[in-house]
Amino acid sequence: MTDSLSRAVAIVEALEGVIGKAAARLAGAPASEDDQTVPYDIASMSSAVAASRHLVDRGPHSEAEADLALLFAADTAADLAGRLVGRELLWGTATSALDGACEHIAAGRAPEFLDAVADRVLAAGGEAAPGHLSDELQLVRSTFRDFAEAKVKPVADGIHRHDEDIPESILDGLSEMGCFGLSIPAEYGGFADGGDDELLGMVVVTEELSRASLGAAGSLITRPEIIGTAIARGGTEEQRRRWLPRIASGERLCGVAVTEPNHGSDVGGITTTAVRDGDDWVLNGVKTWCTFAGRAHYLLVLARTHPDRAAAHRGLSLLVVEKPSFPGREWDIAQDGGGSATGRAIHTLGYRGMHSFEVNFDNWRVPADNLVGLDEGLGRGFYLQMQAFANARLQTAARAVGVMQSALELAADHAAQRPVFGHPLTSFQLTRTKLARMAAHIAACRAFTAAAARAIAAGDGVLAAAQVKQLACRSAEWVTREAQQLHGGYGYAEEYTVSRLFVDARVLSIFEGADEVLALRVIARQLGKGGSTGTR
Repeated sequence: MTDSLSRAVAIVEALEGVIGKAAARLAGAPASEDDQTVPYDIASMSSAVAASRHLVDRGPHSEAEADLALLFAADTAADLAGRLVGRELLWGTATSALDGACEHIAAGRAPEFLDAVADRVLAAGGEAAPGHLSDELQLVRSTFRDFAEAKVKPVADGIHRHDEDIPESILDGLSEMGCFGLSIPAEYGGFADGGDDELLGMVVVTEELSRASLGAAGSLITRPEIIGTAIARGGTEEQRRRWLPRIASGERLCGVAVTEPNHGSDVGGITTTAVRDGDDWVLNGVKTWCTFAGRAHYLLVLARTHPDRAAAHRGLSLLVVEKPSFPGREWDIAQDGGGSATGRAIHTLGYRGMHSFEVNFDNWRVPADNLVGLDEGLGRGFYLQMQAFANARLQTAARAVGVMQSALELAADHAAQRPVFGHPLTSFQLTRTKLARMAAHIAACRAFTAAAARAIAAGDGVLAAAQVKQLACRSAEWVTREAQQLHGGYGYAEEYTVSRLFVDARVLSIFEGADEVLALRVIARQLGKGGSTGTR
């Protein structure tokens, strides 16, 4: 064990002790709806501590990874200490809990130590840390990186600037490569085989595509991931055989319609209704933030099928709405019986290419056999949706890692070439500190994403998926901000890719579970169920 790794282990053990006591306090005195500030901090820090543990577990692979583990653990300890001071009683512990690790924290925050880490980052061209992939997955990474470099990167900035549609060349290429079937069981035309690492392929592909562009490629897997998971787990055998092979092949593109104008994270309160009328369900309501709803052939719609709104989330079901694929920012469909569905894209500051729509259903008829699970699926929509969101949160964390990796590479390259006061920007200590810390955040999130993928595949990943999503998405905002700052005025110009990465990263903490909702309603509640910290 290297000196850096032994120090990192000591810090992580101290951090886990603090989070363990905080979790026990949450378990002993569950927070009320009005008590949010401290539970949010505890939840957020538990995510960082869990990532620290997973990065430490990779430390034995190399001295470079041991150094990154020490850096990230020390930064996490400093953050935790700042949140703990003055609120010790509310956390159920004291700041002295970190006293035994102070020497190690100081070593991990020493400017000369960060300087040495920055040397490696610059020598590696901004690559944060290896993924420790099997030969098969390394081939997958190389294949999709080559595709992203050749087909996505050349058009990514233009798609963003002009808010264009994703080109058919990208969609067709990814279909041919099997991109949309990565998490669909092999028996239905996908590539998932049920092994411990079955989700790692999806993580690797997502990271590489997001490294090129979040809006033009990296997010294309998310909707097939959500709808495919819901159908595989909750659909009938006939539905699985009808829909999944066409999703896996890319023949049918997908969108998801859950959020409503007045009901975002409060899914249980949605008002879109589906009323049975003979052989159809009649759908009425407005959905918003339906990404890719124009190009999609299948929309997974969460609707209220129980007439009593007091049933809340227990009265919701999932329907697959089949529609033509439309390019552009507007679409309008009329049914023979008088029903209609319309979509209007919402202008956004980033995450462009896929377009996010507001969709209005007016007496739109859906065949009864398009309700996921048929009679057994009635009232199960919320639960199926939440199960699917665990996979989507993992995929979003991978998207964040890809965006961060791209930002670090651009920052390292620009800093090496940019002269300031007669010296390269990389010769200044603060620049090097920024690059080192950026690399540590990426390495921690990459390690945690791989661990969460295995936990989800094993059927026990609800907490890990929420934690890694929350951490990686917040980290992406910070990393892209630092990368933009290192570009100076150029970072604010649209002609520089880093400006796109910065605005794209901002959406990550909002969708697939907003940061605050994940912290309070998923992570804090899971921590309160017995004091588990999620680090193992």
